[in-house]
Amino acid sequence: MGIRIYNTLTKRKEDFIPRQPGRVDIYQCGVTPYDYTHMGHARQYVLWDIIRKYLRYRGFQTFCVQNVTDIEDKIIARAAAKGISPSELARQFDQEFLETMEALGVEPPDVYPRVTDHIDDIIAVIDGLVRNGHAYETENGVYFDVASFPGYGKLSGRTRDEMLAGARVEVDEKKKDPADFALWKKAKPGEPAWNSPWGPGRPGWHIECSTLALKYLGSGFDMHGGGTDLIFPHHENEIAQAEAYTGKEPFVRYWVHHEMLNVDREKMSKSLGNLFTVRDVLRDFRPEEVRYFLVSTHYRSPANFGVAELESARSALDRLLNALDAIDHALKSFASSSSPAGQGTPAEVIPDSDSKTGEGPEGSSILAQELIQQIEKARRDFIEAMDDDFNTAGALGALHSLARAANTFLRRKPMPTSAEEVAGLKAARETLLELGDLLGIYPRGIQTAGTDHDLFERLIEFIVEVRDSARRRKDWQVADEIRDGLGRLGIILEDTPQGTRWKKERI
Repeated sequence: MGIRIYNTLTKRKEDFIPRQPGRVDIYQCGVTPYDYTHMGHARQYVLWDIIRKYLRYRGFQTFCVQNVTDIEDKIIARAAAKGISPSELARQFDQEFLETMEALGVEPPDVYPRVTDHIDDIIAVIDGLVRNGHAYETENGVYFDVASFPGYGKLSGRTRDEMLAGARVEVDEKKKDPADFALWKKAKPGEPAWNSPWGPGRPGWHIECSTLALKYLGSGFDMHGGGTDLIFPHHENEIAQAEAYTGKEPFVRYWVHHEMLNVDREKMSKSLGNLFTVRDVLRDFRPEEVRYFLVSTHYRSPANFGVAELESARSALDRLLNALDAIDHALKSFASSSSPAGQGTPAEVIPDSDSKTGEGPEGSSILAQELIQQIEKARRDFIEAMDDDFNTAGALGALHSLARAANTFLRRKPMPTSAEEVAGLKAARETLLELGDLLGIYPRGIQTAGTDHDLFERLIEFIVEVRDSARRRKDWQVADEIRDGLGRLGIILEDTPQGTRWKKERI
């Protein structure tokens, strides 16, 4: 089975067949930068970051275009209120958006086109629509003639009355039909404007995305992303403009829409005053905890947002990280006990037949065989979940199943005593890291290796050895001072029957 995707256009899951074998072209609607990036934005861009990573994991090349609507009514109004130019406001919040995405570990798109850099391209598409009879001019602007496009409504499935009720339509008595929407808005005094065949003005919102998608991806590209709030009118209008202009369909092969975030079961929105900015959330929660929260619900299901949900994500993520810490501790204990002092690598496997629960084929531990089976199952379950319409919640379930299997192994065998058991624990660690990295849910640098990192670890382990020596001498005051001093530095010590474990405090 390959990847299956729910296509909003056909209202069903479909086998994913890209336009070009081995390559996936993606367009996602970018932000209108007039305010701080909020958690609703985060849901979209974290989702597509994961989709791109997973597609590459499955052997595809990806190419992603994400626009920036850096001129729009909201930008003009907000800039006027702040007493700055629209371009200055847009640059300010565009930079904030990019910094926020970097903080969340979202890789940038391949192309990041700004609308104001593509006015000539937009004018050319509008001119083509006028020439082929799909658009017309009034004294206020240029409008798309909805009646000229028989397929209008095929994405949203709305009736004409529903369209009029749900659309943000410009009031203009000269329009042929109330449902017709603006392609070009003639400038009012004091507004930013560009010259065009219809006089000074600026593009309408919808034509921007159609133009930029066609310019960089062409007609019939693979995936278009955005929230369900964009299905109508924005994406419906994108289809009408693009297919009327090119005379070809489909404009997009797979339309992928995520559901909204809710607060107290109500849609998060500026009008309700319940928006949470990402920068505020990151004051109290780590980026990886925010990502974990966002991927813990399937993208087509509404997700309730709040402190309780974020704390639940923190606890769940810590269970995965604690499993990795436990594996690391067991492997380090094995290396220390089977190596010459200070070497850090096993000189030989310690024979300890009494500690084994049994022997399998070729002398391998039954415990090791069971762990390898759980690793293989976790990978299968992860892929099966992600292949099924990018079910990140199911993928997380596979990771937690593997973490539980590793913990069960370590409860029964706190330190490995055979090559098979060492290999099994290493494979469990690598699988947890590899699959978790596809979701981006681990702290950055969790796999970092290098001189500074190795030196840091050796220093901490030396301090732990000094403390262990104090405990053996029953010098509890010194042992406690070392533990408390490390704690103030963010290093947590845990005394276990298998020895002292240490880990960094997750802050």
